[in-house]
Amino acid sequence: MKTNVINLNNETVGEIDLSEEVFGLPARQDILTRMVLWQLAKRRAGTHKTKGISEISGTTKKPWRQKGTGRARQGSVRSPQFRGGARIFGPVVRSHEHDLTKKVRKLALKTALSVKAAEGKLIVLEAAKADTHKTKALFAQLQTIGLNSALIIDGANLDKNFVLAAGNIPHIDVLPEQGANVYDILRADTLVLTRNAVEQLEARLK
Repeated sequence: MKTNVINLNNETVGEIDLSEEVFGLPARQDILTRMVLWQLAKRRAGTHKTKGISEISGTTKKPWRQKGTGRARQGSVRSPQFRGGARIFGPVVRSHEHDLTKKVRKLALKTALSVKAAEGKLIVLEAAKADTHKTKALFAQLQTIGLNSALIIDGANLDKNFVLAAGNIPHIDVLPEQGANVYDILRADTLVLTRNAVEQLEARLK
């Protein structure tokens, strides 16, 4: 699958052959959904917590005798039916992570790349490098390309100036190749890969 390679001035500077094995797979919504849910579950802090009856401060005395008062029998004022009492089966501190096999995770990433390519929302850059860390110049170049919401993925070593310049632009994210993930790819309107990133992704995913 051949596609044009452009520079930051939106000029075509060459061609690149994208691997069908990585960028030509059919869309699989079930795989993408599983992967996104897996990523979001891993991100959850899991620090929600309510107090059980053993954690509520208060007396352990039986509030009134068992029989003869005409009221329902009670054993503790810390019980959940009382104001300020415990909560039964409330949330506890825990991890929300669950397992997802490496094969499925790898397939999901290839599927996400293929979906962007099929939708025509994949751009290949010659290089993601900036002469200055100032945002204004890079913002103007990205507007020339027509990028308002984009994920830019470079090789393993990011250009420091480019990262600093892109940091202040809303809806523009920059990641190294090893940080490429399904959630961020699908969240951005356009996926921008450098030539270096394409080579490294294909080497990793083939």
